[in-house]
This record gives sequence, structure tokens and C-alpha cells, in this order.
Amino acid sequence: MTDQPSTAVQARVRAQFDRQVAHYGQASAMAAFMLTQDEAGLFGVAGAFGVGFSALIPAYVLAIRELYPASEASWRVPGLLLFSGSGMAAGSWLAGVLYDYFGYYAPAFAAGVGTNVLNILVIGALVARQRYADGRPAMA
Repeated sequence: MTDQPSTAVQARVRAQFDRQVAHYGQASAMAAFMLTQDEAGLFGVAGAFGVGFSALIPAYVLAIRELYPASEASWRVPGLLLFSGSGMAAGSWLAGVLYDYFGYYAPAFAAGVGTNVLNILVIGALVARQRYADGRPAMA
């Protein structure tokens, strides 16, 4: 259900910029996971994280549509979904390893926040490069 409003927004906003905003939301939610101490807070933060995630996956598909010809979508979209799913699986595995080592989840969430910040920087550079190529001022 949260996919529908975010997809409508994505149709009006450039896909790479929308991905960057979704990553900001996910990084903020992961940081909030480190601060959550009770069950109600956990559910609230999980909902906020889910909203960011539900905007992220369609934004990836829209970015492919925006950057590549339609004739290449038949192999680029499944490849993107395969590697994004593999990245999520690797992140979950790493969180389990960190939990086993430290005995609590804060280091795992900190690693997730760091990974999201790195992703925000990469996407910001791509947005700036694309805007520079289009002749518009870079505003990521």
C-alpha cells in the first residue's frame, strides 16, 4: 500500500534523487533503531524503515528506465533485483555476525547506517554528474 503514493511521487521526481531521499530515510531509521529501548519504539521505527524501503525498490527500477533504453530492461531489471537482494542478504548475514561477536545489535545498526551513508554519497555523486551532463546546476 505504501508503494502507490511513493511511485506517484517518483513519476514526478528524478529517480536518482528519489533513491537518495529513500536512503536518507533508511539511514535515519537505522540510527533510530540504535536508540530504541522498548517494543513500541521498535515497531514505530520499523514502520518508518519500511516506508523508506518501499520507496527504494521502485526507484531503482525507475532509474534503470531513465538511464537505459527500454530494449535493455529485460536483463537490467532482473539483474538489479538479484544484486540488491543479494546485498540485503549479505547485510543481514553481517548483522548476525556482528550480533554474535558483540552480543547486542547496536554495532550491526551502526554498520547499516555507515553503509547507507556511503550509498548516499555515491548516489549524490551520480545525481550531480547527471545534472552536470544535462546542463543544469548540480543540487543533490
